[in-house]
Amino acid sequence: MPDQTRLDFRRMLLASVAFGATAGIFNATLGNYLHEVHAFDAEARGWLELPRELPGFLVLLTAGLLAARYREARAMSTAMLVTAAGAVGLALFAPTVPLAVLWIFVWSSGDHMNFALEGPLGLKLAKHGGEGRRLGQFGGAKNLGGLLGAGAVFGIARLVGDDYRLFYFAAAALALVAAYHFFRIETGRRGGPPRRFVWRREYHLFYAISALFGIRKQIFYVFGTWVLVDIHRVPVATIATLMFLGAGLGVILRPLLGDVIDWLGERVVLVADEVLLLLICLVYAFADRLFAPGAVLWALYVAYVLDQTLFALRVARTTYLKKIAVDPADITPTMSLGITIDHAVAMSLPVFSGWLWAHVGFQWVFVLAAAIALVGLVVCLRIRVPAPVPAAGRSPQPAAPSA
Repeated sequence: MPDQTRLDFRRMLLASVAFGATAGIFNATLGNYLHEVHAFDAEARGWLELPRELPGFLVLLTAGLLAARYREARAMSTAMLVTAAGAVGLALFAPTVPLAVLWIFVWSSGDHMNFALEGPLGLKLAKHGGEGRRLGQFGGAKNLGGLLGAGAVFGIARLVGDDYRLFYFAAAALALVAAYHFFRIETGRRGGPPRRFVWRREYHLFYAISALFGIRKQIFYVFGTWVLVDIHRVPVATIATLMFLGAGLGVILRPLLGDVIDWLGERVVLVADEVLLLLICLVYAFADRLFAPGAVLWALYVAYVLDQTLFALRVARTTYLKKIAVDPADITPTMSLGITIDHAVAMSLPVFSGWLWAHVGFQWVFVLAAAIALVGLVVCLRIRVPAPVPAAGRSPQPAAPSA
């Protein structure tokens, strides 16, 4: 590995840790913050996803413009400054629901720009054939950050109580650390600007997988936590502990799962993800019927942590896109478009899910998620990856048989 690439790899790891810690604090506290400070119910929580996920819908524009002007690393640094501003605003200037929603929107804008750019930048720091491993390493670093963020929430909650100002000041400081390290990355700064928009028929499965992932992500991000907070009255320290466990497993498993993606291929990994997701949905929906009363909450805890761990497999979407890309310049704009598609469905589904929760019962939210997992299983079974072009002096490997 050249010296500059090695140095940038280390900077990316440090930035990923800080970014993960920021996200860890936000994810560990948001549900309790909304429930305790602003008295949200399930329907209100569902409606919040419209403004919270709007930045993801707009990411094709925002991340594309940033990347075109600053390239990926500088754009990610700018995005982390936006995240820091949202955290400070939520700490100091959110006494009412409209202001809280505004600052959550700002915070989310920075996060979603980075989600669109971290994959393409990570691929530029990867060796050919080792893309899954490299993205797994960066994912493990983010999980380590999530571990630290959740641990900070737990520690603060135990020492001084649920001080949301202190939580969000810590998140802002960590976002600034991430911005500094992203800013110093040199890889990818040279060369012409990437395309701002790409739509190709060859990427139709990637678009479908992105849409299904958006649905899955939102149901569990919003209502997986809400089952614990609203129905079982789980406190913020316990949510932070679950996040801590999920992040701890991710530190170990994400690099290994990256190797598994390189070894078994995206099709096998994404199919397995959908099967496990289906089982998690059934636990959330029917835990009170499947388990003894004293074991229900523990089963939900296990399902929650397992779902957090499975999010590591989303890097398979990025490696799949690289393998099917008609032109390497398509990767960044297509990732942005995938996130836009992801959020086009993710913005509206929580509203419907919140209505289901309030008028039919929370179980039906996860029955819906199970049905979507089945659709995802069918889509992922259709994945075909072209045989890799062998490096000089090496014989080609046979392509994996298709179903």
